[in-house]
Amino acid sequence: MTGTVLVTGGSGYIAGFLIQQLLAEGWQVRTTLRNPAREVRLRGLLGGTADSLRFFTADLTADAGWAEAMAGCSHVAHVASPFRTNAPDHEDDLIVPAREGVLRALRFAREAGVTRFVQTSSVAAIAYGHGKGVHRFTETDWTNLAGNDVYAYVKSKTIAERAARDWIAGEGGAMEFVSINPAAVLGPVWSDDFSASIEVVRQLLGGLLPGCPDLGFGIVDVRDVADLHLRALTAPGIAGERFIASGPFMKLVDVARVLKTRLPDHARKVPTRRLPDWLVRFSARFNPMIRQITGELGNVRDVDAGHALKVLGWKTRPAEQSIVDCALSLIDRGIVRV
Repeated sequence: MTGTVLVTGGSGYIAGFLIQQLLAEGWQVRTTLRNPAREVRLRGLLGGTADSLRFFTADLTADAGWAEAMAGCSHVAHVASPFRTNAPDHEDDLIVPAREGVLRALRFAREAGVTRFVQTSSVAAIAYGHGKGVHRFTETDWTNLAGNDVYAYVKSKTIAERAARDWIAGEGGAMEFVSINPAAVLGPVWSDDFSASIEVVRQLLGGLLPGCPDLGFGIVDVRDVADLHLRALTAPGIAGERFIASGPFMKLVDVARVLKTRLPDHARKVPTRRLPDWLVRFSARFNPMIRQITGELGNVRDVDAGHALKVLGWKTRPAEQSIVDCALSLIDRGIVRV
């Protein structure tokens, strides 16, 4: 099955791999950019022709450009979402564009006659606000926004997905909606616009961390996340579904040990000693970004991707391969010097 699909946020990490997979499958692809000056470079990286890949200028916070981008599309993959590696000045700097952006994309998609809309959400909309300890989550779980560990990014992803599902229920008509909820996305880097998850590997390789805080996350390969989006765009009978995209839960020290073991010549700066919790909390007094994640210390947020395997036949490659491929691409592109 192919058609014409809009992938929002075409310069993004997941979007780039998804666009390449869609082009390889024979789709006509359209994508949005906030900055049209990026088109020339992106076309060289993504491939396709002037007919098979078209760029449109559109922003999550304004209506301009969305009607033109959606016209003639049968499918939408709404991948674009705001993210900052530093803590925002106000949580609404993330929440408002995430919520209003997906609602804007949904409205224009319905008006254009789109039949299937896939939203890139996050496990952040599933696994937070449930207290300290070891937890295992499925697609039936939702983040509790009243929890002490719920910071701006987590709120933005939860509120945006909730808003999208409420809108679909009330105003979506015949348009089908599916969400994909990835964990920490690693794998090879294709441009200088990559997922914030990549920062973990970049900082470990570059020796920017004095040690490993007691933090962890589920790991999934960007190529497999793109593949899951493609399956969600085309599989019949999945309207309203929600699919977790994740491999195993790994602590930061486990990621560091993979780098040390698999890439010994490149991992000389990688720390493998654990940082005590008290030191992380002390550092948080001076660093707003660290302050956001102190609630993560000691937690295990394991998420079960069995639903995607059962319904869509999806699976992810080994997490160790994703970590190694990520590290090698960062080195090859000169983003990290070891």
